[in-house]
Parts: sequence; structure tokens; C-alpha cells
Amino acid sequence: MSMKFLAVQLFSLSMIIATAATSLANGIGPCEETRHSFIGFGKATGIVIVDEAGAVEWNMKLPASDGWMLDSGNIIAAIYPCQKFPKGGVAEIERQSKKILWEYQGQQKEISTVQPIGENRYLVTELGPEPRAIVINQQGELLSSTPLDCQKSNAHMQTRMLRILPNGNYIAPHLLDFAVKEYEPITGKVVRVFKTDDRGRDKRDWPFTAIRLDNGNTVIGCTNGNRVIEVTPDGKIMWSVDNADIGEKLISDACGVQRLPNGNTVITSYYAKGDQVKLTEVTPDKKVVWRFNALPSSFHHFQILTTNGKPLASALR
Repeated sequence: MSMKFLAVQLFSLSMIIATAATSLANGIGPCEETRHSFIGFGKATGIVIVDEAGAVEWNMKLPASDGWMLDSGNIIAAIYPCQKFPKGGVAEIERQSKKILWEYQGQQKEISTVQPIGENRYLVTELGPEPRAIVINQQGELLSSTPLDCQKSNAHMQTRMLRILPNGNYIAPHLLDFAVKEYEPITGKVVRVFKTDDRGRDKRDWPFTAIRLDNGNTVIGCTNGNRVIEVTPDGKIMWSVDNADIGEKLISDACGVQRLPNGNTVITSYYAKGDQVKLTEVTPDKKVVWRFNALPSSFHHFQILTTNGKPLASALR
């Protein structure tokens, strides 16, 4: 056996071992590539469900910024201002018929997010002269209202992806304030602030998504800064990823973010158009293991539904 042939064989073996190790680290079998199905929400894209082969299996042309696939199979979405919802709104949609089962019409300028938080209770953000987090029911009744402490000159940029935390508080990313704030409900008292202008405000690290992890850290998508950061409870950045880290220009307006059970992070690129990558999955060591580019427009937010045929637990955050 020649030394050259032996070297080639050893290199091939090392590549096989490395591939298998990466696959196992990401919760899939050796040599099995990552496949996801997901539901996406965007202004131009509307609401789409994409299968693991990357094909659209369902869509509805309602401009949406946020939403969820419910356990019933129905879809709930926060709708941008449009003809049917002049000031934005919330709608639950029956998947098969595409019928709107109930709706809420916005009362100010825009509705940015919605989150189911219990039986017939929904956390919604209303943007405008008096930005607030409200809880409504399917009858459109206002159950509670919490004022949000953010700038009022640009309603569209007041907040996105507001969520309820396990302790009952709300967490809200305020884009032009370069801050993620944790609020007590009703009173609106700010109990914690995470700043995102550590690189200088010219980097436009506007926070769009904030996810509180089980370990107490918070993952934040920083839109025009094209990066995602993870901060400790005292606000220290302990992990981040950007295009320089992954060696490609895949992140373009990092709006929606989801941390998967295997520790990987999926990131939207809202500015991506044409055949550019719209969703990117990176490992904790910043390796790209999945990407999606099949649609002409991207998403503000999304929810991974299955991975390699296995449903993900519905984490409403």
C-alpha cells in the first residue's frame, strides 16, 4: 500500500468521523442531514407552512409579523395594518378552510405580536401614542393593560416579540431604545433592562426578539446589527454570533430567533430576497447546519415545527 493511498484513506476516515460527530451533537443520526418544517410570518410572504423538503404546503396572504401553530392545528397571527385590519389586529385561522374564527381589531396604529397565555387569553402588543401590552380574549374583551416604557415618536419601532415569562412578567425588546425590558404586568414597573448598544448605536443592534432560556439567560436577535447575542441575568454577553463568526454573509436583519432543544439557534434574515438564505441554523460553536432559501421573501418571525420527522414541543415563546 502506497503512502499516498494510505494518506487519502486516513483523510476520508477523519472526515466521516467528523461528520458523524457533528450530526450526533445536533441530535440526529450519523450522516443524516438536518431537515425542518416550520411556519413563517412575514409582510410580503404572508403566513406559510413549509415542509421538511422545503416545499410550501399551506399559505395565506395576510401580512403578519408574529404567530403560532396551535395544538388544534389552527394558526393565530398578529396582522399588519391592511384593508381588513386598518390598525393591525389578531386573527385565529382554521387551517383547512382558511376561515377566520375570531379576530381583534387594533385600537392604535399597529399590532406587533400575539402569544396564547392560557385558555381564551392572549398577550398582544399595541403600538401607537400609548404603547401597551394587553391581554384579550376571543370575544375581543380587554382583560388587562400594561403601559410600555419606550419611545413614542416611531410607533412601528416601539417593540416586537413581546412575551410572557414563567414568573408572569413580560419581556419586551424596544428597538430604538436599544433595550430589552422586563415588566411587571398591570403596573408596568421595569424590573430589569438589557442594553444592546455595546458596540455603539451606529451598529443598529436594535433588539427584535428576546427569549428567556431555562438557565436564566436571554437570547436577543439584533436586527440591523446582523447578530444574535445571549446575555446573563446581569446583562453580560456570554455568547454571540454574526456573519464574521460563520464565515458567510447569511444573516441579514436578524429579526426572529428560536433556540432549539439541542442548543442550536435558528435566525431569520428579513432583508433576504430572491435565492438568498432566509433562515439559518447555527450550533453553539457557530457552525451552520441548516439553511432555507426557497421562497422569494423572508420572515419577521417563525416557529420550527418538526426536525427530521419528529415534532418539537410547542414552546410558546
